[in-house]
Amino acid sequence: MKKTLILGIVISTLFIQCAKEKDPFLISTGAIGKLSKEVQMKQVDSIFALDSIVKLNPVENALGTQGEVEVYEKSGNKLLLISPENDSDPSSKITNIQVFDARYQTEKGLNVNSTYGDIKANYEISNVETTINSVVVFLKDSEIYVTIDKKELPENLRYNMNAKIEETQIPNTAKFKYFMLGWDIEDSEE
Repeated sequence: MKKTLILGIVISTLFIQCAKEKDPFLISTGAIGKLSKEVQMKQVDSIFALDSIVKLNPVENALGTQGEVEVYEKSGNKLLLISPENDSDPSSKITNIQVFDARYQTEKGLNVNSTYGDIKANYEISNVETTINSVVVFLKDSEIYVTIDKKELPENLRYNMNAKIEETQIPNTAKFKYFMLGWDIEDSEE
């Protein structure tokens, strides 16, 4: 009887521990998968030890990972582009992350393959900025922002460089050109 009880407790503990493991692809406030806004660039190697890291601007005699890096799965799938605040400092914190893999998603399912309609259905938009070739959409109370190519917009808005594009003018079917997270270093230091 005691052995059955102990075995039951051990199995229950294992199930609870498995349920508590962090989703390696969840995007939440201040975190994406195993990364958080507190992580320094020199820690990226150990966080993605099972993946491949490509240093985009390798620095000779660097003591650790510094500068922008791309993270690939061993199978070759590109996961992330990670950018630090200071390219020459391995202790620099991460400020921007470009997401390439659709498995990285928010609790509401927003990912690189989502559309503008998915944003409107699940999030409040705080700002829309127009650039020469694209529109950048910022989400309220979120670190996520997306870039939509002007090719996704109605023709009358594509070629007018002076047009201020409003959120209601973007079609629900518009796909993302870039899916990004931006972390403000000052916020993480408070």
